Amino acid sequence: MGFARFMSSELGRRLRIVAGLALIVVGLVSVGGTGGLILALVGAVPLLAGALDVCLFAPLLGAPLKGAEVRVKAR
Repeated sequence: MGFARFMSSELGRRLRIVAGLALIVVGLVSVGGTGGLILALVGAVPLLAGALDVCLFAPLLGAPLKGAEVRVKAR
């Protein structure tokens, strides 16, 4: 639950967004080609997860998918 709580925090969400953006930029600018496109698509996952306030790993850890629900449950 601690991991899900961190990922649903403001810092966790920002880190996912920054990591996703970094993967997209590296994929499209540095790598290029098919590999770069795949890396950019992979980067879209944490970017969207952070922006939409969901943690895709939380259900595997027994926590809710939505960040708001994790924050309520953690109180």
